[in-house]
Amino acid sequence: MRSMLLAFVLLAGCACVSAQTPTPPAAQEVTFDSARAFEHLKTIVAIGPRPASSPGLQKTREYIMEQLAAIGLTPREQAFEASTPIGPVKMVNISATIPGAGTGRLIFAGHYDTKLFKEFTFVGANDGGSSTAFLLELARVLKDRKNAVPIEILFLDGEEAFGEWETGNTFGSRHYVAAAQKAGTIKDIKALILVDMIADADLTVKRESNSTPWLTDAIWSAARELKRPEFVSESTPIEDDHMPFLAAGVAAVDVIDLDYPDWHQAGDTLDKVSPKSLQVVGDVLLKALPKIELRVK
Repeated sequence: MRSMLLAFVLLAGCACVSAQTPTPPAAQEVTFDSARAFEHLKTIVAIGPRPASSPGLQKTREYIMEQLAAIGLTPREQAFEASTPIGPVKMVNISATIPGAGTGRLIFAGHYDTKLFKEFTFVGANDGGSSTAFLLELARVLKDRKNAVPIEILFLDGEEAFGEWETGNTFGSRHYVAAAQKAGTIKDIKALILVDMIADADLTVKRESNSTPWLTDAIWSAARELKRPEFVSESTPIEDDHMPFLAAGVAAVDVIDLDYPDWHQAGDTLDKVSPKSLQVVGDVLLKALPKIELRVK
């Protein structure tokens, strides 16, 4: 009798603990496929240079929108004209929203333009290509996931400067934030996760020190759980498309490997990047996502 009573108490206690322990949302398995992402990357690099307002970027934009539509998402264009050191330049941000249970939205973003060089042909396999390919595959993965909040996939134009960085940069992200502030919707952005230059075959992702600490911690904690040494504890400040969001009070993190020997060089080609690195970043961000959702939903 005592053993039966004890068993009942233990079972009741287990049920109570189970009922009271919060379960991270969307705990179902979703898998990032780096082979798919790398196929996107090869297609994008084959287009050639893709500076803002160029025929190459127009082809890239068409490809992005076709791929989003193919998985059942509705791409939206945010066209604007940026004032740059070389004069007015027409630019277009692209976004698509994946449904979620809560309100507001969580944004995954990256830039899809490449820097303008006249001295050599710059195809930006890592710088511009990797973020574009990654976001296309991430959109496919998250499309059929039970998301705790709506998730926006955002392709930003005009991240690169025309000339030196100090003369003007991050045109797309600055316009996006300004438009959201004007519309009164900036408060709906729960957090921004930016990816940039994430396919380096020798991947090393440092903690970006301008980024929101809790968001950075969630991602680096996930990397530790997955035993991914590519995410290192060393920190460094980097100016990137997350900065306008931070300035507007939005929690934001920049996942970037700036220790890339071919950054802004003719050698930023397919042979310098790897699907393995895309897989590492995809696995880590998907691992961190439930914890991030718990914080922002």
